[in-house]
Amino acid sequence: MARYDTIGQGYAQARRSDPRLAARILAALGDCRSVVNVGAGTGSYEPVDRSVLAVEPSPVMIRQRAPSAAPVVQAAASHLPFRDAAFDGSLAILTLHHWTDLDRGLQELSRAARKRTVILTYDNDAEGFWLTEYFPQIRALDAVSMPSIERIRKQLGRAEVFDVPVPVDCTDGFLGAYWCRPEAYLRPEVRAGISVFASLDEPEAGLARLRDDLASGAWEQQYGWVRGRSELDVGYRLLVA
Repeated sequence: MARYDTIGQGYAQARRSDPRLAARILAALGDCRSVVNVGAGTGSYEPVDRSVLAVEPSPVMIRQRAPSAAPVVQAAASHLPFRDAAFDGSLAILTLHHWTDLDRGLQELSRAARKRTVILTYDNDAEGFWLTEYFPQIRALDAVSMPSIERIRKQLGRAEVFDVPVPVDCTDGFLGAYWCRPEAYLRPEVRAGISVFASLDEPEAGLARLRDDLASGAWEQQYGWVRGRSELDVGYRLLVA
């Protein structure tokens, strides 16, 4: 059963494309006119100006796709039902950590694209995101599930890696989106759109500490420097192969 069959209810409300991130992804696809979006979820970041076919294993996520979204095939990344080089480009957006066979999935991603593969992921070696001070288990979980940049590059061959700073008012509700809005993490509907919170053993302790630090001003004293930024690098990376 796909992981998002369990945790994906209401996902479409919390996770929406941010236009600035979408522009980066579109630019990375270059002149690719046909694209397969693997681990597509509800359809965020699917280009509207070219031919897109989505691949998603979870029926819960598929049911939340808008009627105007790209057509979708229910399948896993490790077994894409397409011939070699069936598309100009392949796309995988914040999905690798959910794949059950990462190396095979990356091979399939490359096999299906004749021109370019574009991946947005998180670099677990990145430092500086204050949220992990409140939930240290996140780093431990990412160490297991989030592939290193070098592992991805090994499977893709030569790939360029670009830092992807997150805008201060990011409209997509992924883990690092609220780096300047700490109060948001206290809201259950926000956490419901962030898969790692479903894996934390006892998130209540971290939430209570964050709530107390916000009330006392301790968070502002230690991390308030982020308030002056329009964007911040909290570890997201774009790979283009």
